[in-house]
Amino acid sequence: MSSRDTPVGLLVVNLGTPDAPDVASVRRYLAQFLSDRRVVDLPRALWLPILYGVILNTRPARSAKLYESIWNRETNEGPLKTITRLQAEKLGARIGSPRLIVDYALRYGSPSIEDRIETLMKRGCERIALLPLYPQYAASTTASAADAAFAALRKMRKQPALRIGASYYDDPAYIDALAASLRRQMAALDFAPEVIVASFHGLPQAQVDRGDPYRDHCEASWRLLGDALGMGPEKLRLAFQSRFGRAQWLKPYTADMVAELAQAGVKRLAIVAPGFSADCLETIEELGVEIRDLFLAKGGEKFARLACLNDSEEGVALIEALAKREVAGWM
Repeated sequence: MSSRDTPVGLLVVNLGTPDAPDVASVRRYLAQFLSDRRVVDLPRALWLPILYGVILNTRPARSAKLYESIWNRETNEGPLKTITRLQAEKLGARIGSPRLIVDYALRYGSPSIEDRIETLMKRGCERIALLPLYPQYAASTTASAADAAFAALRKMRKQPALRIGASYYDDPAYIDALAASLRRQMAALDFAPEVIVASFHGLPQAQVDRGDPYRDHCEASWRLLGDALGMGPEKLRLAFQSRFGRAQWLKPYTADMVAELAQAGVKRLAIVAPGFSADCLETIEELGVEIRDLFLAKGGEKFARLACLNDSEEGVALIEALAKREVAGWM
């Protein structure tokens, strides 16, 4: 069989989730995640004693309770895993080509990138496109996924041709999908938000200072989304969530902004996480519970967490557009 006739693999990748909502599983997950040099780039002699001596002895119990509160009992999966799997399944059905084999992997947890690359190769894929579902590039997300893929290839005698999908923070298909999703969800609310907060995942300021383009990408997505919705910066606010540790992270912090808005008299607020392609602990629990409770405690009255693109029609159509771009010339 000619190499031009062999199937092409498309591997949809997202961050990850523990295998179970228990302390042991969460500890394994956090150990893998937080020992990644792309995620925490402190000197190992400084960081590893903190990670193994403090964090992994205290944080897993609390995090396990949070995962327990959002766990998908039907499939026994974290929501992010369920959604990523559905995105891959719906994408495969939508494209409908026997030459394109669509699968999914998680950077941390299972199924791993290495495992899925090996599976695609066993199915005859000599060309594989890796599609990280991170709209905005960060070394701790996109580059880490690429690291895992190339680490897997390093072990192989016979390697596939590999492409790493580009960031799509300013892609019209991404902005259009976000705008359509937000319009649809806001139309279903029983109130009109006075302000909408676009909350992106945070990043240590030091990583940006060393050249990571993440903040620029987030600001570009925020501006383009505002233009698409006809909203200025006072209506659609930019903020960053999920700060960890004592170091300065990207500002303004979502929690601080929400509290200040409520104290300034804003009564009706909606929040959306444009940088997340699938709902997960940081959106469902952090935004939907912690930030909601904070807003109401500070004087707010109406609050809505708007869902991520997930496996919605808009979300899968976007992934299809990205997939076709990445496999162009191979099929």
